[in-house]
Order: sequence, then structure tokens, then C-alpha cells
Amino acid sequence: MYRIVLDTNVIVSALWSPGGPPARILAMLPAGRLTPYYDYEIMREYQSVLMRPKFKFSGETTAAVIEMIERRGYFVTAPTNNVAFADESDRKFYDVARFCGAALITGNERHFPREPFVMSPADFLARL
Repeated sequence: MYRIVLDTNVIVSALWSPGGPPARILAMLPAGRLTPYYDYEIMREYQSVLMRPKFKFSGETTAAVIEMIERRGYFVTAPTNNVAFADESDRKFYDVARFCGAALITGNERHFPREPFVMSPADFLARL
């Protein structure tokens, strides 16, 4: 079982491209191979972004993804690290991943400090 934190862009990409690496990662959650970790701010962002009209995801799809993450994952309260971020909205993912010893899977690696636990979906799958 691998601990992961999913950046929101990975979930969006998974829903857009059902055959790509993000979708393959999301598909591993029901089997219990991966355990997602999240906090209140991450879950709030997932819900907010997935419901944006520009994405045109159905309410049922959004609810199913959120429920799967909540059911298969763990809610945590992570301390804030003193690492500088250009976009503070990315900090929550980093803090939770670091606190839990999880892989932070993101399509925007350049938004995060260079750390071995920060990786793209393709890199994560290659490490499995």
C-alpha cells in the first residue's frame, strides 16, 4: 500500500483522459493499492475545482470521486512547513505529503520544491 497526496490537477486530468497515467492512478484507489491523504483545505479545493462549469463534470462524477477519496483515504491535520511557495495555494498538498510520508503526485512539479516525494503521475507509476 502506497501513501499518496493527489494534486487537484491529477484528478482533473484523470477525468478528462480516462486512459492516461492520472486515470490509472485514480483507478487503483478502489482496490486499496494506494491510500490517499488529505486535509480540509485539499478536500475543499477538490470539490470547488471539480464543480467548475468549465470542466463540465457531472455532479455524480464529482461526488463519486470525492467519496472514493474520503472512503479510501485518511484525513490529517499537517503542520505548516517553512518552505517558500510562489503560490501559497499549493502548500497544503506539500505539507500533507511531507507530514504523512506520502508521494505528492502532481502535473505541476515546478510549483513545488524539488523533493524525492514530489513526482509526476508517469514517474509515480514507473516507481510502482
